[in-house]
Amino acid sequence: MRWKTFVSLVSVALIGGCEDSTGLDDGRFSEPEKFEWSGEVAPAARIEIKNINGDLRARPGSDGMVRVRAVKQGKNDAPSSVRIEVLGTPQGVTICAVYPDVPGQPPNQCLPGLDGQLSSHNNDVEVTFEIEVPTGCSFFGGTIAGSVEAAGLAGYVHARTLAGDIDISTSGIADAATNLGRITASIGRVGWDRDLAFRTLAGDVTLRVPPGTHADVRGSTIGGSISTDFPLSITQVGGWRILQGRLGNGGRSLTITTGSGDIALLSG
Repeated sequence: MRWKTFVSLVSVALIGGCEDSTGLDDGRFSEPEKFEWSGEVAPAARIEIKNINGDLRARPGSDGMVRVRAVKQGKNDAPSSVRIEVLGTPQGVTICAVYPDVPGQPPNQCLPGLDGQLSSHNNDVEVTFEIEVPTGCSFFGGTIAGSVEAAGLAGYVHARTLAGDIDISTSGIADAATNLGRITASIGRVGWDRDLAFRTLAGDVTLRVPPGTHADVRGSTIGGSISTDFPLSITQVGGWRILQGRLGNGGRSLTITTGSGDIALLSG
């Protein structure tokens, strides 16, 4: 697995014991190893988690502190073989699960945004993250094999996975993409400062936007149905069903696509 990614390191805190590198051969996971980190960030900071194998779960924080807890477990590989790197950036903080390098392969590097290089190199350790996101901060969550959940946030949410479901609720705005999985999202802000897209290759997409939203909408599915609470057109073009039209006075674009799944654009 390989994923080009976002920032480097500041501090690491590991809690728990190390496992024998031979792992377990009876199908059970090894004894978990835990990671905890917390830090204060500026208002409207960007909180970024970059994972490879495992779920991400984000919840609102209450005191301006970012709190991150992770659990690492492996079957054939030791949890201690995967380290968590934490990097302070001008925008906020980036946290990565960094797997061991392999000779002859590009080294893993935790960097912010689309920069860097992260690969598991077939290491089977799973890392599950739980994150507390302060009010008003944005959350950027990405993994390769796992789900992304961001519940009750108050800022921009940007969620990505290759194989897993995405569930988002925020009083701000959001976008999401997965290759194999469903997307369920609810956004609360009427005014958008960017175009938004919700895309999956195989799965349903259910999106709720508030009444009074102004956007230009285009959606498509080749193997599913389309339903909406808004006065938008639904047409058949070849094998595709197309959703198209304008919410309110129009404005930023809203794109909803799935290769084989249903689309629901709802008000609320």
